[in-house]
Amino acid sequence: MLATIASVNVGRPRPGFTKGELSGIAKEPAAQIEVRDPGPKLDGLGSGVVGDAVVDRRHHGGRIQAVYAVAREELDWWGEHLGRDLADGMFGENLTTRGFDVDAALLGERWAIGEDVILEVCGPRVPCATFAARMGEPKWVKRFTERGRTGAYLAVIQGGAIRAGDALAVVSRPEHGFTVPNAFAAWCGDHEMSRAILDAAAGSPEFREQLAGRLPGRR
Repeated sequence: MLATIASVNVGRPRPGFTKGELSGIAKEPAAQIEVRDPGPKLDGLGSGVVGDAVVDRRHHGGRIQAVYAVAREELDWWGEHLGRDLADGMFGENLTTRGFDVDAALLGERWAIGEDVILEVCGPRVPCATFAARMGEPKWVKRFTERGRTGAYLAVIQGGAIRAGDALAVVSRPEHGFTVPNAFAAWCGDHEMSRAILDAAAGSPEFREQLAGRLPGRR
């Protein structure tokens, strides 16, 4: 099956998730999106998708969390296990892919999408209370973490427009072999995996710095 973009999704600030705070997690399909490098997390543009809301700048947005991608097949897997249909954008993803295993991607892998866009895989999505409130499922963070297939955060290497139906192709793939689920396991406390990723210099310098900060005895 040809790997394609099933849906491009944008979120506006909305209340009603946690503690009355606004959030941009509720994303809806759009005709197209424009992506660009948003710069630093705290004082940059927020999302890498023009018009997409990032309310909590401390935990979301910035260069290595510019765009979030989830496989349509992963949403379908969860839909079967939860007993309900999950719409494109339900996980707060900007890109819903089809025919492509997002969670098999390697840290540092690059994707070409459509005519112009180049994105680079930077790391996993970490579930939070807002995500749990959005899903409304018991013990959602625990269940999502145990599944370990989080989708991927991406940096924008070359910006441009992305539309539903655009082809997606892997154009470069590093040799280290560390996948997004490996990075998530490291983030969740697998210190052996963390050291292996750091020793291999896998992923972006920003992600490695964050990972090192979570590893006892290594800063």
